[in-house]
Amino acid sequence: MVMWVFGYGSLIWKAGFEYDDRLVGFIKGYRRVFYQGSTDHRGTPEYPGRTVTLEPAEGEVCWGIAYKVSKKEDKETALTYLEVREKQYDKKAYLDFFTEAMAASPAISRVMVYIASPDKKLNKNYLGPASLEEIAKQIIHAEGPSGPNRDYLFQLEKALLELGCKDTRVIDLANEVRRILSESS
Repeated sequence: MVMWVFGYGSLIWKAGFEYDDRLVGFIKGYRRVFYQGSTDHRGTPEYPGRTVTLEPAEGEVCWGIAYKVSKKEDKETALTYLEVREKQYDKKAYLDFFTEAMAASPAISRVMVYIASPDKKLNKNYLGPASLEEIAKQIIHAEGPSGPNRDYLFQLEKALLELGCKDTRVIDLANEVRRILSESS
């Protein structure tokens, strides 16, 4: 059986596992938000970075990439890799994935998605909402083993634009980070 994995954050530009195909598309009823703390990649336990998770949002869509993994060995390797990489995301969901805006039925059913829930008992790294300026300042100062948090934000902005997706929340946050950085230099 084929496995499909949906990437809406760094998986867009860095899958990190073998796959047979990738499709650009979206899931419905969710939006991308910088509410998940990263203490292992883009921050530290003392100064967590912020990475994206999904939040239910009626009428919204979240664009990204669906990766198709067919071979048994590749699926096992991909799952092992993703369970480590996405370990701070406490929930897996299986959602419909669409490639056409007006499509009534999904291109793929049951695409696997890692989500960081807002339940602090299950997800100790959930940071939740904050003002645009607060999130920007946290992103500017956070850095972890995978590099500066701002690089994650700027790479996400670039990757989404390359897909033809203008995610205003990502663009506004990236512009706020640039504004603060330009004022402090």
